[in-house]
Amino acid sequence: MSQKVIVTAGAAGIGLEIVKAFAASGANVFVCDIDEAALMELEHNVPGVVTKVCDVSKRSDVEAMVAFGAQALGGLDVLVNNAGISGPTSPVEEIDPDEWEKVMQVDINGTFYVTRSAIPFLKKSSAGVIINMSSLAGRFGYENRSPYSTAKWGIVGFTKTLSIELGRYGIRANAILPGAVAGSRIERVLQGRADANGTSFEEEKDKAMAIQSLKGFIDPKDIAALALFLASDSAKMISGQILPIDGDAKAAS
Repeated sequence: MSQKVIVTAGAAGIGLEIVKAFAASGANVFVCDIDEAALMELEHNVPGVVTKVCDVSKRSDVEAMVAFGAQALGGLDVLVNNAGISGPTSPVEEIDPDEWEKVMQVDINGTFYVTRSAIPFLKKSSAGVIINMSSLAGRFGYENRSPYSTAKWGIVGFTKTLSIELGRYGIRANAILPGAVAGSRIERVLQGRADANGTSFEEEKDKAMAIQSLKGFIDPKDIAALALFLASDSAKMISGQILPIDGDAKAAS
């Protein structure tokens, strides 16, 4: 029987690759995102995917979205909490409290709202799965990125608690912690550092790679493959785990 999957923020980036991977496996997939145009493009490019615009920081919107998604799918087997924002880049004393709260509202509260709403549906599944997207910043302190790092550490604690609470219902919960992901975002970050430091893009890339045992950015398709594995019967006894996919990074940078 095809898995019934909800993916938040699934219209672009890592979320989009996760959606494509589940759809290719034969799963029935429901996707929410704040970008309506990207959702329309997704529906065009991945036939059969059902979508809905939703801001996960708004509790009432989330509750309606999850109920709509579960009804559209005819149930729920897998929840992928991918929605999150990166927040400001500043020392703690200079961070605008409103910017701090915005990160917590999306990354922490949003994950809580979606999961809380999804649990009653997951309990009806014969093999419920929750996959939460944390980060390399959920393993290490991250200079000038305290809101993001704090939120991603919180996702790890939330995941471990879910595993304990929901194991009795046969529901597994794990967290994926990606490192620097290949794509335009990391390229912009490195170019920004190069411009600020008077260095080259390649020099900044070498600095970034110096903290990793394996030299290279993370392919988002590999993150999607890990999510697919964690949702499969091959991972039926894996729960409460934090799974880094970061080239064996030694710090967040």
